[in-house]
Amino acid sequence: MRFYIFILRTILGAAFAVILMRLFYPRSPMSHTVCLWGFLVGMAYLLAYFRTKK
Repeated sequence: MRFYIFILRTILGAAFAVILMRLFYPRSPMSHTVCLWGFLVGMAYLLAYFRTKK
């Protein structure tokens, strides 16, 4: 089950990173898109950690 969530977050993070970078910074290099992708996936896990922490 956890692997399914990882795959889902990874795919959605990649899709949103590409859309955001191409929409706001069309001439940015692919490395910036990959960095944004990692940031989005990392923030998803960080927020999930704080949400379930009791």
